[in-house]
Amino acid sequence: MSKKSVRQREIVSLLSDQPTLRVSELAEALRVTTETIRRDLDELTGRGLISRTYGGAILRKAAEPSVAQRHTLLIEERTRIAKTACRMCDGARVFMMGSGATTLHVARRMAAGMQNVTVITHSFAIATALASNPTITVLMTPGFYHAGEGAMFGAQTLRFLEQYNAQWVILGASGLAPEGASDALIEMADVYSAMIERANRRMIVADGSKFNQMFTARYASWSQVDLLVTNETPNSVLFKAMQAAEVELKIAEAD
Repeated sequence: MSKKSVRQREIVSLLSDQPTLRVSELAEALRVTTETIRRDLDELTGRGLISRTYGGAILRKAAEPSVAQRHTLLIEERTRIAKTACRMCDGARVFMMGSGATTLHVARRMAAGMQNVTVITHSFAIATALASNPTITVLMTPGFYHAGEGAMFGAQTLRFLEQYNAQWVILGASGLAPEGASDALIEMADVYSAMIERANRRMIVADGSKFNQMFTARYASWSQVDLLVTNETPNSVLFKAMQAAEVELKIAEAD
C-alpha cells in the first residue's frame, strides 16, 4: 500500500473520531504539508468519502438508523425541541412537515396545543399524530411508499406539493454541516427540497448529534433556512456558516 493510501485511510479514521477537522490540524497530525492534505481531501471528496468545509473536511455518511429506531432515541431532547418549535411558529395556520423522529415530536406537540391549523405532510406517523386533534386538517400526499421511513415520495408527491403554499415548513435532518442540511435518503431529500420551495418560512428541528454530519443528499443550503431549533449551540465553523446566511438559532432549554 502506498504512503498516500495509508495517509488517506488515516484521514478518514481521524474524521471518524472527530467529525470535522481543519487542514492545519490534519497536516500537523500526519506530519505532512497543508498542500499535501488539500490534495488528499480533494481525492477523498471525489470518491464520496468526505465533504470539504471552510478550511477543512467532514466525514460523509451514507445511512442512519430507520425512523422506527430513531423514535426511541433522545426523547427528552426532542421533546424540548418540539415545544420550542411550536412556540416559534405560534399564530401560523398552514404548515408543511417532513418525516422524521424530531418532526414527529413536533406533530405531537401541535396536536396537543394548536387548533384550526392545516398540515400538509408525506409522513404517515405525523398524519396519525395530528389526527388525534379533530380541529387539525391533514393533507396527505400521494406517491410511492418508503417502508423504512414511513413516508411517501416520488413524482406524484412532488406534483401534489406544487399545488400548495405554507406559512412554515418544518423539517428534520440526518446531518447539518457548513454547506447546509442533508438527508441519508435521496427520496426524502427531494420531498424536503420541494416543501422548502412552497413555504414562506423554513425551520429545521434537529438535535446536536446531527452537527458536523454530511449525508448523501443535501436538500438545503443555509441561505434557504430561516430558523434552526436545537438543543445545543453548534461549534464555531457550523455556527459561522449559519450566521453568514442570517439563520436564526433557537436553543431549546430544559424546563
